[in-house]
Amino acid sequence: MRYIRYVFMASLAIVLVTVALANRTVTELNLLPTELAGLIGFNLSIATPVFVVFFVGTTFGVLIGFVWEWLREYKHRAEVTRKSRELRRAEREISKLKSEKYKDKDEVLALLDEPAT
Repeated sequence: MRYIRYVFMASLAIVLVTVALANRTVTELNLLPTELAGLIGFNLSIATPVFVVFFVGTTFGVLIGFVWEWLREYKHRAEVTRKSRELRRAEREISKLKSEKYKDKDEVLALLDEPAT
């Protein structure tokens, strides 16, 4: 399985380098359209290769997806936490009841009732 991951990562690296080499053309990114920037008198622009725009956009989209999924799964994580707390409480109650059941009796009977682990 580890080798499959290495092959996948190497293939992905080759594809990304190929895309970067094919899109080295420098482009100018503007914060506002030129007409609106002229009206306001403020425009932020940056000159960068196209592949940087592509990689930054992809990374930003993946991060938004991770955060969205993490927020969506909150109810499931809360349910698991609640159920595990409930299970621990039930286990404590069972052990308490077992100790009360054999309080004044022979310890061998208590040992025989214990589940084999």
